[in-house]
Amino acid sequence: MTTLLRRLLPSLSSCRFLAVAAGIGSSLATAPLEAGQPEVGRWTPLFNGQNLDGWTIKIKGQEAGVNYLDTFRVENGVLRVAYDRYEKFNGEFGHLFYQGRFTNYILRAEYRFVGNQVPGGPGWAFRNSGLMIHGQTVESMRRDQDFPVSIEVQLLGGNGKDKRSTANLCTPGTHVVMNGKLVTQHCNDSRSQTFHGDQWVTCEVEVHGSRQIIHRVNGETVLEYEQPQYDEGDADARALMKDGQKLISSGTISLQAESHPVEFRKVEILVLAE
Repeated sequence: MTTLLRRLLPSLSSCRFLAVAAGIGSSLATAPLEAGQPEVGRWTPLFNGQNLDGWTIKIKGQEAGVNYLDTFRVENGVLRVAYDRYEKFNGEFGHLFYQGRFTNYILRAEYRFVGNQVPGGPGWAFRNSGLMIHGQTVESMRRDQDFPVSIEVQLLGGNGKDKRSTANLCTPGTHVVMNGKLVTQHCNDSRSQTFHGDQWVTCEVEVHGSRQIIHRVNGETVLEYEQPQYDEGDADARALMKDGQKLISSGTISLQAESHPVEFRKVEILVLAE
């Protein structure tokens, strides 16, 4: 590529040549990886717009890899959580796990809620999904486990009239420290605005191991906390603790299915060098 550029653009100064080469490098950085982990310092799509390659499905009551009633699917370039083949929801909470574990990174997803909640879905799950980070592996989950032990960046949509923030924090099997205090409350609201209807929303999560996690919505910081840790009172969390270590510095990333249809048109990651 470099030799070709020099032949085509012989009059470019060294500085201009480097700028062009860097620009091409940046465009290549948006191409999905076919294998292996994302490279440090390069935005990499985790969802390729065509299929679920690199992802593993886990739905409560099913073995890993079983896509019960085609809950997770790709249609028209969009990753969908769909319930049109369900007659009734009976607690089949689902998660779509990306391969590997991550420590320092920025995760970015564009999502929207669509349609109606499937009959039988709990009231709290109305227009509700999540980005699960610092999670356990799909292999370590029990067959009938509702949610992976993780930190959940809770995604919520409005009901058309009431205030309802998104990019909140929920803690299945975990706790965090916020403003210097241990937070054991399961869900904690962010400072975001409410997003009604089927508009696309961009959520970013900046993760620095066990030191700091930041939630952003459409570029605005809405929540910060630190020291994610296992809840010793949770049996699934205790099973993951090694030598009494409570702090969680890395883990899996997964997308959530909780009974309301949701779509993701972009899921990408920027792995940080620190």
